[in-house]
Amino acid sequence: MKELKSRIQYAMSWIRRQPPKVKAFLAVVSAMTVLVFLRVIVHDKEYLFLASEAVHATGISVLIYKLTKERTCAGLSLKTQELTALYLGVRLYCSFVMEFGLHTLLDSAAFFTTLWVIYMIRLKLRATYMEDKDNFVIYYVVVPCVVVSFLIHPSTHHHIINRLFWALCVYLEAVSVLPQLRVMQNTKIVEPFTAHYVFALGIARFLNCAHWILEVLDTRGGLLTALGYGTYGLWPFMVILSEIIQTFILADFCYYYVQSLMGGQLVLRLPSGVGEFATAPPSGRGRGGWNGEDEFHENFAEFGEDLHG
Repeated sequence: MKELKSRIQYAMSWIRRQPPKVKAFLAVVSAMTVLVFLRVIVHDKEYLFLASEAVHATGISVLIYKLTKERTCAGLSLKTQELTALYLGVRLYCSFVMEFGLHTLLDSAAFFTTLWVIYMIRLKLRATYMEDKDNFVIYYVVVPCVVVSFLIHPSTHHHIINRLFWALCVYLEAVSVLPQLRVMQNTKIVEPFTAHYVFALGIARFLNCAHWILEVLDTRGGLLTALGYGTYGLWPFMVILSEIIQTFILADFCYYYVQSLMGGQLVLRLPSGVGEFATAPPSGRGRGGWNGEDEFHENFAEFGEDLHG
């Protein structure tokens, strides 16, 4: 076991030394390999979707433990939770009026637990909320998502309002994790429970992405027709593109998470570049603008004084 762990650490160290283009190539090859493997062993691709929902539920369970047992929400983005509740709420509406199924029940559970997380952060654990680090402006993603949903949406037989909402929830889901990445980019240090939660999101997004891609391959494009070609025939491709974007947004973090786990580190320390491709820092708060580790511990020290004072 130690020998295997040593080899994995050596491989991770070798990958870390490679230039960005080589890393990107290795990531694409690895993803394609996993997709081929899943296509061979998983005959009913709906299981991938269910697995995605199960992993997401596991991530939320970690959050619940963190908030109830640790009594802190430090390191969590309230804005990501609000975006998550928004797209889940819209998707639930679409499920009820367009296609009710098992996924509707799973989304309902995720929606109400996310509302509970928001309640805990806003009211019960407000003193531990890193509001200054959670500085992503959500209008920068919500407004473009609304605009794109008007321009590119499905052309199914459903009412136009329902089709617009369907498109909106797909686009919002793709970008909902960006505020959480901004928080981690600002602090540079991610405590274990938050790291487990974000990693679970990354795995859930990959499984969901694999579900869509493999369904398209298995139906030989028939699924694209079923989705409705929409404006200029772009809607099916926007669905797939959104799933791929969700996966790649979190891929960088997942790499460092595995690397940290293999190294036996409980606290994940992120390099300066992680997440910056997705969340450009505001002026005056770029690389070097935050002293991540010092500020992270200062915040916890201040929170401890508040809680005990």
